[in-house]
Amino acid sequence: MYSDALLTGKDLPLSEALAMGGETTVIGLAIVFGVLVILMIVLMLFKVIFYKDPKKQQKSADTAKPTAAESVPTVAVESEKSDEIPEDELVAILTAAVASSLNTSTYNLRIKSYRRVDGRQNAWNRAGLTETINNRY
Repeated sequence: MYSDALLTGKDLPLSEALAMGGETTVIGLAIVFGVLVILMIVLMLFKVIFYKDPKKQQKSADTAKPTAAESVPTVAVESEKSDEIPEDELVAILTAAVASSLNTSTYNLRIKSYRRVDGRQNAWNRAGLTETINNRY
């Protein structure tokens, strides 16, 4: 009869019912915090395994110098408003844009020439096409 009282909770004294509830609560909390500790350890291991120091990456990027075999990016100007911009300012703007996209200094670059492109296709279509081509190859 006493085992039925433990299973169903009927005819169980209040002190024993509270003791069972406390045990259940403590066991549940122990399981939850145990799993949290395991997750914390796994995340710490991920950091140790996959973390790359940005200082080391920057040093390796600084040591890698462009070679003559590397291709120089082609700069295309689409805007017709560039007629209003003086040529030396336009070259400065293009140099800054290329340096920004290559994550390098403007002192490492020299734009020898630039050309205008036809305005029949809008910039978003061209960017999407370029991105698609670059992702495939």
